[in-house]
Amino acid sequence: MRIGQYESANTNRPWCGVSTTDETVVNLSEAGAQAGLEIPRATTDLLADWQWRRKAELALEYAEETGTGTYDAEDVTRVAPVSDPNKIVCVGLNYRDHAEEGDNPIPDEPVLFSKFPTAVTGPESTISWDPNLTEKVDYEAELVVVIGSEARRVSEDDALEHVAGYLVGNDVSARDLQHGDGQWVRGKSLDTFAPVGPELVTTDELEDPHDLEIWAEVNGDRLQESTTDNLIFGVDELVSFCSQAFTLEPGDLIFTGTPPGVGVYREPPVLLEDGDEVTIGIEGVGELTNTCRFD
Repeated sequence: MRIGQYESANTNRPWCGVSTTDETVVNLSEAGAQAGLEIPRATTDLLADWQWRRKAELALEYAEETGTGTYDAEDVTRVAPVSDPNKIVCVGLNYRDHAEEGDNPIPDEPVLFSKFPTAVTGPESTISWDPNLTEKVDYEAELVVVIGSEARRVSEDDALEHVAGYLVGNDVSARDLQHGDGQWVRGKSLDTFAPVGPELVTTDELEDPHDLEIWAEVNGDRLQESTTDNLIFGVDELVSFCSQAFTLEPGDLIFTGTPPGVGVYREPPVLLEDGDEVTIGIEGVGELTNTCRFD
């Protein structure tokens, strides 16, 4: 399944839906209600629900048979597929060649930091910042893990059972704040600095999350290009490692790290400006495009 959140003219708040192959979107809550199923409107609540996959499948079957809750994709607006995670955990220096391009040592265990949930934005939305606050805004293409069930002290062997699926993410970074502060939270957490989308691709749709092409383009120029096979710590290792320290909950996001080619380390540097368009792509997951604007 490809699960997103959408807005439509006849609703006053976003709803959780599934994009189908014939360019339609099914409102899970609406179709589920008609089928006698109670399905939450928000993705985070859906993932926390008992037997959420089966309920979603039944709602889709009902919508296919009756047309209930079915919308033309052109008539809805996509927003962030997970808009209210309790936690956004990020992993630094998780591609060997990215660590090397910044003259950083290869880590012996995952380097964690966080973004605030207010940084989340969705596909086709704006990445915005005050140029008086930061003058060095950078892009980072990342595979994002979405937690599907509570994980606390899970083993690497069991870790993937707690994953609902994957998103395309952009770990937007204010490099002057990040490097000037001596820690990364402020420089990584400005509002709109965590674009994710276009949809949550469930685990059954991807044969192997560690064998996906990943890239970033700014104004059509490809500046990052790698594969998730180059991750130092894989998804199973990251989920297990995080869960040893804190509980991962449904809807939590893990940004798994970025490959080489980020703007700050290029010669000359390529930093984002007002009007720039950034596209992050991951094979099998999709493309996430955002436009940059000064506040």
